[in-house]
Amino acid sequence: MAKFPQPSKFPVGILGATGAVGQRFVQLLADHPWFEVSALAASDNSSGKTYEKACHWLLTTPIPEKLSDRVVQPAETGLNCQLVFSALPSNIAGVVEKEFAQAGYAVCSNASAHRMEADVPLLIPEVNPDHTGLITIQKRQRNWNGFIVTNPNCSSTELAIVLRPLMDQFGLRKVAVVSMQAISGAGYPGLPALDILGNVLPLIEGEEAKLEREPNKLLGNLTGQQVREANFVTSAQCNRVAVREGHTECVSVEFEAKPSIEQVIEAMESFRAVPEVAELPSSPARPILVHREADRPQPALDMTVSGGMITHVGRVRTDRLLDVRMVVLGHNTVRGAAGGAIHNAELLVSQGWIK
Repeated sequence: MAKFPQPSKFPVGILGATGAVGQRFVQLLADHPWFEVSALAASDNSSGKTYEKACHWLLTTPIPEKLSDRVVQPAETGLNCQLVFSALPSNIAGVVEKEFAQAGYAVCSNASAHRMEADVPLLIPEVNPDHTGLITIQKRQRNWNGFIVTNPNCSSTELAIVLRPLMDQFGLRKVAVVSMQAISGAGYPGLPALDILGNVLPLIEGEEAKLEREPNKLLGNLTGQQVREANFVTSAQCNRVAVREGHTECVSVEFEAKPSIEQVIEAMESFRAVPEVAELPSSPARPILVHREADRPQPALDMTVSGGMITHVGRVRTDRLLDVRMVVLGHNTVRGAAGGAIHNAELLVSQGWIK
């Protein structure tokens, strides 16, 4: 594990702390070796209340005792920290995150509002750690003292992690993905029971566009002042299913080269993060776990491995239309949301963007 470069922990704030993703931030940061939660912020309906009274706690572990009596503050600049994690809804995050960046805060956002802006890093540490170079460009172009870094959509995260070693070794031409996404991805209270129980909802507003665009930016090359997006085409169909947590994707890939199934498996099994990323506190030893069992991965069995930070792959086999097909699984509220943003913040500290 990387040694923390300062004698004490960094104070951090959480914007949108009472929501489902905000609660996951609270849970994951409660005992973090590098960060200490100094501010919880949320809407006007919650501010002024203790955290315990302001939120309807949804997780199986209890509210961290040291934060339960913390008074929730408005989501406004003036929080006693340098780094904020944003779990705000995208329709609010766009304006609020800019205000914080202008005021000198480092913003690690889980929201989609700024992801595809040319000077904003869309970041997964194992996939594109060099894209933090956009921060210099962002600060200069916008005349900000702070900056915004985003993590991708939860469904894009697991797909991009799997595609990274495959693109590097074999090249990508086409990707077809059908997602079966957990109800926790819809936030709380989420979907009415009569809509989802015993049912599949074949529309998640805006999700297919994210899954078709974000991996190309994530897997692109930072050249000069911009990211040159990777040149492959993705076709996505996204469905909401009656699973509490864990997004499953059926993925088919056409390569530029023609690898064997064993070569594809070996590429994923041997994939490792670069040393500066591998040593971060949230980094799993192996980013991808390939299951050889015929009926894996499964959300109920595999979500908690390595604290939810591993991406699972199974059923790797020949595809009759493209080249190879597989099943991919990721923890949508950990790796695909709060855990991903925290992982990004660790990288920013390691690279010296936060001091």
